[in-house]
Amino acid sequence: MRGLIFLTLASSALAIVAPVRAGETTSAPTTAAEDAGPDFASAVSAPGRDETDVALDESRNPAAVLAFMGLETGDSVLDIFAGGGYYSEIMGRAVGSTGSVIAVNPPQFVSSDQSKAKWASVTARQPNVAMVASQLPDYKPAANSIDFAMLHLIYHDFYWQSEKFKFEKMDPAIVLANLYAGMKPGGIVAVIDHVGVAGDTRAVVEKTHRIDPATAHSDFLRAGFVLDGESDMFANPDDDLEKNVFDPAVRGKTHRFVMRFRKPL
Repeated sequence: MRGLIFLTLASSALAIVAPVRAGETTSAPTTAAEDAGPDFASAVSAPGRDETDVALDESRNPAAVLAFMGLETGDSVLDIFAGGGYYSEIMGRAVGSTGSVIAVNPPQFVSSDQSKAKWASVTARQPNVAMVASQLPDYKPAANSIDFAMLHLIYHDFYWQSEKFKFEKMDPAIVLANLYAGMKPGGIVAVIDHVGVAGDTRAVVEKTHRIDPATAHSDFLRAGFVLDGESDMFANPDDDLEKNVFDPAVRGKTHRFVMRFRKPL
């Protein structure tokens, strides 16, 4: 069984978590580098990453996010609604050759030639990353198979629907139930999203692509997860929560919540 070892991140007030999860074996020898854990800075600074992804690093601070969330070398990772693979590629490098990343995307968002080319370049650089096209409620990871799941700026989309983008209304509880079943005991789910106002969740999402943190929190607890940590690393009290996140006035600068959930041992 794996426990939680808390270290101090000297450069900030964040806690870095090295979670110990159930269901792992120690049959394969590890190198000194693997024993030291992932080098998140190197994973982010790796050569060859798409320039548009690199341009997002300053506002997303992925090394600090993954350190706080507790991604480990050798983890089996699920990147839900992975988009163009921003986090998939970084996490694939961070978990090393003994780890893997499955990136799930709704088929209609990865059908263009541009998207196919982007994913081809990601998987060429990181062979341990695979992209699966599936509607989110239909994707069911194998039971107790995932160490770490990433939901980056997409949980609000569980409440979104769009005829234009062929994105049908879904029940968040179904997606979270599938996720819970797929997580190993002790497995971590990283959730980062744009802070929205309280109110009718679907109406708030439709207007702003934001979500009330209390809604996300209660949804995950209801699904069986426990809240294992929170960070204010993306706090921005000057953000106008009534603005759509794609508004140039706030894009890339939104007030975001950071929550680390865990499946109980």
